[in-house]
Amino acid sequence: MSQLRTIRCVGCEGGIPPLTREDITQLLPQLHHEWKVSTDEKSIHRRFMFQNFYHTMAFVNAVAWIANQENHHPDMEVGYNYCAITYTTHAVKGLTQNDFICAAKVDSLEASTP
Repeated sequence: MSQLRTIRCVGCEGGIPPLTREDITQLLPQLHHEWKVSTDEKSIHRRFMFQNFYHTMAFVNAVAWIANQENHHPDMEVGYNYCAITYTTHAVKGLTQNDFICAAKVDSLEASTP
């Protein structure tokens, strides 16, 4: 289990630098291998597939619960049987540890989805 799943996000109002390439390289292996870093290294994204709309929406609601608990919200694209999630920290115009914490917590949902 990724240690990222056990820690909480820290509030971010900006004023800190985004993660470096080295930081990203160290954190990415703690996530499911389907998470990808954008070419500009300012976001991470993953696409989840489901059997039907009901399962998709159950997942989306669980992601929303995590987002509210952590006060760190992803961009999501939702369709009948998929949900694409993108994390970035808008206040720093790049990635922070919060993005990886939330992604790891979303990964933990995968084992519990129908």
